[in-house]
Amino acid sequence: MTERAAPFYCPYCGDEDLRPSDQEHGGAWECGSCNRAFQLKFLGLLARGLQRDNRGRSGGNGS
Repeated sequence: MTERAAPFYCPYCGDEDLRPSDQEHGGAWECGSCNRAFQLKFLGLLARGLQRDNRGRSGGNGS
């Protein structure tokens, strides 16, 4: 049995009043604060992998 990861806060308002949605299956969540529903989805790993600059730090924008 696989367990889904739960979000810690709403991506729209930042509040932590989240609960699983009964409307859809597959990781839908409802925010009690801003009354929005959203779904999180893992798309896959990037083929290029993690890129680092010449100082050893990871670069978020590919630099």
